[in-house]
Amino acid sequence: MSMTMTQKILAAAAGQESVKAGDLIMADLNLVLGNDITSPVAINELDKIGGGVFDKAKIALVPDHFTPNKDIKSAQQALKVRKFANKNDIVNYFEVGEVGIEHALLPEKGLVVAGDVVIGADSHTCTYGALGAFSTGVGSTDMAAGMATGKAWFKVPEAIKFNLTGKLNKYVSGKDLILHIIGMIGVDGALYKSMEFTGEGMHSLTMDDRFTIANMAIEAGAKNGIFEVDDLTVEYMKSHSDREYKVFTADADAEYVKVIDIDLSKVPHTVAFPHLPENARTPENWGDVAIDQVVIGSCTNGRISDLRRAAEILKGKKVKKGIRAIVFPATQAVYLEALKDGTLAALVEAGCVISAPTCGPCLGGHMGILAEGERCVSTTNRNFVGRMGHVESEVYLASPEVAAASAITGKISSPEEVMAD
Repeated sequence: MSMTMTQKILAAAAGQESVKAGDLIMADLNLVLGNDITSPVAINELDKIGGGVFDKAKIALVPDHFTPNKDIKSAQQALKVRKFANKNDIVNYFEVGEVGIEHALLPEKGLVVAGDVVIGADSHTCTYGALGAFSTGVGSTDMAAGMATGKAWFKVPEAIKFNLTGKLNKYVSGKDLILHIIGMIGVDGALYKSMEFTGEGMHSLTMDDRFTIANMAIEAGAKNGIFEVDDLTVEYMKSHSDREYKVFTADADAEYVKVIDIDLSKVPHTVAFPHLPENARTPENWGDVAIDQVVIGSCTNGRISDLRRAAEILKGKKVKKGIRAIVFPATQAVYLEALKDGTLAALVEAGCVISAPTCGPCLGGHMGILAEGERCVSTTNRNFVGRMGHVESEVYLASPEVAAASAITGKISSPEEVMAD
């Protein structure tokens, strides 16, 4: 039976020769992930059944959402995770000082490789599909079951194939591409489907671009996003991990519910207007939108190349008076690299403030909450009502390049507008 990349991974994890869309399977897990918001709930459920963990090396606990702790409640949640990690000798528990935003940290630490099956009690767990893994978000009770048994059940998804050709233009990046795609198909356009990326154009995308794209597959309703493994993927895995990986390639006659061809050279700067990621607009439709805040970071766009892209735009320029520009390096390693190469200096000199690695304002957590009527251009992944603060605030999703340009002008702007000066 012909299968897609995702179907082949799930079949192998279930110990079956083949699976088809709609099958219910029980699969072995390579990693179970939780954070400081979702883990306490899972820990409570695990306590109810009196069970331990199936493998202390295959669980990752990353307290990244409300850390450094913003209040007493978040401190108590972090304490619960800390105690659980210590009690069960969890190998991959990351304390403040070594922690990073989970979906940037795990690939960086080499905890996920091609062919893995990963669940995480966070919807953006689909990020690891950039490495050719099957990864998806689950609820905290499923996380608890996964920690206890090392298994999870899945309904095998159908797939949409994205055939990429060409190459992205200067100042256009993976964030523009995924916003462009979500604008095309809608927030439910890939509902419980696998978004599978392939084609010669895929090879021109950096790993950071791929992480960004896979990260936002959930914003199209997808079960997972996944990229075909190529030489760049292998190079990344070998430089970050000593684990054995397994490459799964879709059969030539694999079934897809849809095949979408995209010429990367025609992908424009794209901004998602409030209050859905599908409200994608290109520069001619942006209008004159004054803003109050810019956020550059998150699990979507907080990697070193994202910060460098923003710094290239901002270097030698200034954030407009009255605009708050907040930068969140995704991990300690990203922070350190950006510190050493001058990226952070360029951002600070331009008027940005640099935060510790944290999810912070992305979920309306802390360190960048919006007040009533305020507008923010953000490189994060969601712009629902009240996502970043007050229910009458607005979030505009954009690439690091557009976010940086907007910080300079005080309104939604393209990089070309400020780089031409």
